[in-house]
Amino acid sequence: MVGATALQLDPTAVANSINTVWVLVVSFLIFFMQPGFALLEAGQVRAKNVGNVLMKNMTDWALGVLTYFVVGAGLAGVVAALTSGSALDVMGAFSYVGSAGSWVSWVFGAVFAMTAATIVSGAVAERMDFKAYVLFVVAITAVIYPTVQGLTWAGGLLSGPTPNGTGGFIGSAIGVGYLDFAGATVVHMVGGLAGLVGAKMVGPRKGRFDGNGNSQPIPGHSMLLAVLGTLFLAFGWYGFNVGTQATVLSASDGSLTFMGGALGQVVLNTTLGMGAGAVAAMIVSASWQGKPDPLWAANGLLAGLVAVTGAVPHVTWWGALILGALVGALVLPTFRWVVDSLKIDDVCGVFVVHGSSGAIGTILIPVFGVTATGGYTFLGVDQLLMQVVGVIVIGVWTVIATMVAFKIAGAIWGLRVSEEEEELGLDESEHGVSVYPEFVAGGSREGPTVSADGGLAEEVSDD
Repeated sequence: MVGATALQLDPTAVANSINTVWVLVVSFLIFFMQPGFALLEAGQVRAKNVGNVLMKNMTDWALGVLTYFVVGAGLAGVVAALTSGSALDVMGAFSYVGSAGSWVSWVFGAVFAMTAATIVSGAVAERMDFKAYVLFVVAITAVIYPTVQGLTWAGGLLSGPTPNGTGGFIGSAIGVGYLDFAGATVVHMVGGLAGLVGAKMVGPRKGRFDGNGNSQPIPGHSMLLAVLGTLFLAFGWYGFNVGTQATVLSASDGSLTFMGGALGQVVLNTTLGMGAGAVAAMIVSASWQGKPDPLWAANGLLAGLVAVTGAVPHVTWWGALILGALVGALVLPTFRWVVDSLKIDDVCGVFVVHGSSGAIGTILIPVFGVTATGGYTFLGVDQLLMQVVGVIVIGVWTVIATMVAFKIAGAIWGLRVSEEEEELGLDESEHGVSVYPEFVAGGSREGPTVSADGGLAEEVSDD
């Protein structure tokens, strides 16, 4: 009788295999945010501009991933070295190109970069020249976002001191590292600020403001698409946040440990943040406009998600609730400030959802800190200072770099289409297509609107 032989497994190899597959799966989930963005933005523009929005979203992904592979990911490593005092190794920074062992982690990084790029298209919708937009996609995936990645996650300027004495210049000076777990500022604030700057530089859509400078609603064509896009994004966000907790199994002393507690905290705080954001926005919209608005609730849901994205492993569950509710309540008044005071036509409200919400949620992380056992702790004045400094550094870089990119695009092609092309619709004038041929005759007649307030980021008349 042949005795059975026990199967010998290396716990570290098993853990690494499971964790790698986990990273792949969540990368696919994050990619699913792309159709979410496409639906969300398409629903908020007029029928004659839907095809242009879809084309921009596909360009964000297709051109963006190629640019990030050839330039962006490597530049992040270069920036990290230059701003941390580490030895500069350009070949090492770009070694992922020929290293099969790095390709999975590169894909995980790429889907984050594409999210930052995609956010911008919603702010400049319905009037930006497509060629100019293409150049900006290259700029944000090659330089703008990778620089922020290098300053933070790659170990650069804002990273805290390490046991071997290395660390970012600012992080080492303050004594702590910048906290942004899954990109509330590194990804979302970058996209939101870039969108705000772009919308300002491109200028408002024709008819957005009257002769006295008062805002006029321009209704989007489909509440259904906008809300479906919101829910698609919420689904993909679980990959965004929970996926960043990349260690599912941990190997130590020859045994395997399931990291269920860490995963549970991240998924709980993600869920509570989005729920609180939606409810708070619903309450504020009901008070402000007289009735609860489903599109403002959707806006609040996304804002709540952004606010907790950087915080999910660092704050208590009730901290996540407060962060989500706070930014959800601020969605409508902040949008009014952008439109009425700044006179910026941010079509999809990307600044309030991604920009301000990401900054607020990240700055307040130390106020709602969590201990290893789930209790409450204040993370310290140094950490609070680091959060403020980090938001300022990332914000200043993003604004300046975006202005330069748009200036270059404007000098080459001009930032926006002609008045005739805008009136006809960008589907017809830029792409020669009609997404709704039964409703849009020759691209000049719009389909029916569905919302009195005109889309996720539009408002009812103040009258």
